[in-house]
Amino acid sequence: MSSKIRLGILGGGGDSLIGVLHRIASAMYDKYQIVGGVFNPDWDENIGFAERIGLPTNRIYQDFDTLVHEELKLPKEERMQVVSILTPNFLHFPMAKKLLENGFNVICEKPMTTTYEEAKVLNETLKKAKTVFAVTYTYTGYPMIRQMREMILNGELGAIQKVDAQYYQGWINPIIHDKEKRSSTWRLNPEKSGISCCIGDIGTHAFDMLEYVSGLKVESILADLNYLYEDNKMDIDGTVLLRCSNNVKGVICTSQIATGEENNFIVKVYGDKAGLKWEQENPNYLYLMKDGKPLRVLKPGHSYNSELSLDGTKLPPGHPEGIFDSMGNIYKGVAKAINKESYNHGEFPTMIDGLRGMSFIEKAVESHQKGNIWVTIENGS
Repeated sequence: MSSKIRLGILGGGGDSLIGVLHRIASAMYDKYQIVGGVFNPDWDENIGFAERIGLPTNRIYQDFDTLVHEELKLPKEERMQVVSILTPNFLHFPMAKKLLENGFNVICEKPMTTTYEEAKVLNETLKKAKTVFAVTYTYTGYPMIRQMREMILNGELGAIQKVDAQYYQGWINPIIHDKEKRSSTWRLNPEKSGISCCIGDIGTHAFDMLEYVSGLKVESILADLNYLYEDNKMDIDGTVLLRCSNNVKGVICTSQIATGEENNFIVKVYGDKAGLKWEQENPNYLYLMKDGKPLRVLKPGHSYNSELSLDGTKLPPGHPEGIFDSMGNIYKGVAKAINKESYNHGEFPTMIDGLRGMSFIEKAVESHQKGNIWVTIENGS
C-alpha cells in the first residue's frame, strides 16, 4: 500500500485550468496519490476524463453522494483521506459540510461558500470533525510572498502605515457587453456564484493576501462597486477602503473590466522603516524600498530568505517558479497537517481565512448597497 495521501477530486475535469493546477500541485512533492473522484456531472465525460488522465475507473463515481457512500464502505486505510472541491461556488458548502461530517479532510477552492452564514455553519462543523480544512488562496504559496510575510513579522518594515492591493483583469469584457452572454454565464448568476462576482472571485484574494502578509486584521470597510448594466446583478469592478488593526488604513482596487489586463495582482505594504512590493505577473521579485536607499530586489532560493520561503522553493536561484509551484506549496502544507507533522501556520490558508473572506464579500456588497458607508467585518473564530 502506498504511503502517499489518498486524494479524491470533485470537479476540475475537461479543460478546466483549476483542475490542472490542483492535479499538478498535488503531485509536486510526491505527497498525494489521486485515487478517484467525480470530475463531471455527465457520466460519459466523467469516466472519459478519468481514462484520459490515466486513473483507474473503479473509484470514479456517478455523483458526489455516491462517492461519500461508497468510500465509507472501504476500510479506513484504503478510503480517501482528503477531497479537493473544485466545483462552481454554490456546491462548495454542501459538499464540504458532508465531507467534514463523514470524517474527510478537505481542500476547497475559494470563495469557501456563497454566504457568510454558510461559512459559520461550516466552521462549527469543522470544530466537531477535528479534521484538516484548507482554502486555496493560491498566491499565499509563492516563496517571495512568504518571504514578505516573514520580513514583516520580524519587524523589518517597522510599524505598518499603509496596505494596498490591486487586482486587475480584463477577461469579462467580451461577456459583460453582450446581453445574452452576461445572462448565461455562471459567474454572473447569483444562484451559482453568490452575491458577488469581482469581489467574490478576486477581491477575496486581495483581502486574504493583505491580512496574510501584514499580520493585521481588516476591521471595517467602505466599498464602491460597479455593475455597469442595470440588468447585471453582479459586480465586475470595485474599490474598497480599509480600516485595519493598529489604526492602519488601506485600499483594495479590483476589476474584471480593466481592458488589456491579464492577471495583474500587486501587493504593497509600507512601514515607517521600509516598504515591500510584489507583483504576481513577476512573482520571483520582491522589492524592498527604503527612503534614501537604492531599491533592493529579493529573489527566491537564496540563503538570505526565511525558512518558510526556502521551504517553498524547489529550484535554484534564477529558475522561475510560478502558480503551479505556489499551489503545490499549499498542498505540501496540508499534507504536513494531515500527517500530523510540525508546520508553519503560514503554509496554507485555513477555515478562518475562508470565513473572513465570506464576511468581506458580504460586507462589501452591503456597504455599496447602503450608499457607500463604513461597515464592520465579522471577526470570525
